[in-house]
Amino acid sequence: MPARGSQRGTSAPPSDPLVAEFLDYVRYERGLSPNTVTAYGRDLAAFSAFLITTGASPGKATAGEVRAYFAGSGGDGAASSVARRTAAVRAFYAYLVREGVREDDPAALLRTPRRPQDLPRVLSVEEVEEILASVVPAGPLGQRDLAALELLYGCGLRVSELVGLRDGDVDVEGGLVRCVGKGDKERVVPMGGAAAAAVSRYVADGRRTLLRGRRRPELILNARGGPLTRQGFDYILRRVLARADMLGVASAHTFRHSFATHLLAAGADLRSVQEMLGHANVATTQLYTHVTVEHLREVFLETHPRARRRRGEKEDP
Repeated sequence: MPARGSQRGTSAPPSDPLVAEFLDYVRYERGLSPNTVTAYGRDLAAFSAFLITTGASPGKATAGEVRAYFAGSGGDGAASSVARRTAAVRAFYAYLVREGVREDDPAALLRTPRRPQDLPRVLSVEEVEEILASVVPAGPLGQRDLAALELLYGCGLRVSELVGLRDGDVDVEGGLVRCVGKGDKERVVPMGGAAAAAVSRYVADGRRTLLRGRRRPELILNARGGPLTRQGFDYILRRVLARADMLGVASAHTFRHSFATHLLAAGADLRSVQEMLGHANVATTQLYTHVTVEHLREVFLETHPRARRRRGEKEDP
């Protein structure tokens, strides 16, 4: 019979007592998630194994030995992996200093590597219109598909938020949608006329047909009248994108990216977009300002006469 702790997804008890003490601290006192604690344990186990090869230990390692680890195996891999290892080592030594185990912090000068920022794929307004126009709102399923896509783009919802909507969460007349996002945080998002019209028609006709006289709280239903799942919506979206000849060009999250980018490009302020997206940190929303600036740069390079002039070309007299 396997020993407790050997299940997949858990880490073996660390051999170093200070590391074990630190992991108990972040697990029970700081309340970090099991996944974070497991990642810390794995990274600190690798760090400890390196130190053993040099004759050192985590509790007595010098700043030079910490740097040597990140100059070698600790610095290998993707920037996100190195950043995670750096965070684990820095948190470990900050804990030791705070507890009086050490007077100095050998990781104090460690710098977290900058992660390359991949800009999200964003649809143009014309592409969004083309996709929405490919939905034929005939019959209950067509009405449902159009309502779902209008809400996804028109309110910047995540798929989990969309399929989690209840009948009473959408105020068509008031133009508001109440949704529950990450961390069970509730927010209210404005809803435009196109989304309101599509939802109103679906609720009055298509949804009633799908329910067949039954009652369900979920707003978006599947063909059998049950709640639509994420997988079910992905199937719907793939079908719609294929009809618009844009399969592989967009995903459900692309509509959320496009929602934010189009708002910012039209002059919406960053804080308002942050609230509508449900981002806890405005820095997350700032990603879309980079997308907008890049779009403006492309427009400039394609349209401004001096931007198009190649090096070596002479100005007109």
